[in-house]
Amino acid sequence: MTRSLLLTLSAAALLAGCASSGASAPPPLTPLSRYALRVEPGLDRIALAVHEDGLSSTQIAALRDLAVRYAGTGTGRIQIQGPSGDDPASARQTWAVRSALESAGVPGQNIEVAAYDAPDPRAPVLAGFETVRAVIPNCAAERRDMGPRYSNESSLGLGCAINANIAAQIADPRDIIGARAMTPADSGRAAVVFDNYRKGQPTAAPQETLIQGGISQAVD
Repeated sequence: MTRSLLLTLSAAALLAGCASSGASAPPPLTPLSRYALRVEPGLDRIALAVHEDGLSSTQIAALRDLAVRYAGTGTGRIQIQGPSGDDPASARQTWAVRSALESAGVPGQNIEVAAYDAPDPRAPVLAGFETVRAVIPNCAAERRDMGPRYSNESSLGLGCAINANIAAQIADPRDIIGARAMTPADSGRAAVVFDNYRKGQPTAAPQETLIQGGISQAVD
């Protein structure tokens, strides 16, 4: 075997070894993939005692607050659970809760009424909905290795504080799951602008006339 052939086989073996080791090595984690924003399910539910004379003013106020929270962070439907049994007051209270939620602005198709096994026919009526909340990582519990490193990989814990702050401040955790639906464009205003443009007229809205001192005319 000649010297050139030996060199060729050695080079091929080295290249094959590099290719196999590179293919088997796992891809390094980036800070974004290590601490990605996530949500976890939650439950917002209130219990309403059964009264012979129907819902109290405090219960109605609590249901209004529940409807507001549902509009802001709720997913799915509001579920009303009445105690199983043949108690007339409990049945009236259950349907009164539904009527109160509809009066508070919750669409009827978003309300579900069901029964639950209760130890007492006068057990409270439950009303609630599923929510999602942002997962806030515990950065204090993360391993931190600030010793010497001989690679370009990020250090442990890098990116944890940033994602924890974002998760704690985000207004609606549902935005983590997906983007909100866009509102329709103001086609009427756009038509006015294009019409003025075609006529050679100013397309900007008229400005208020400023009086002395630079303050616009107040509305009486």
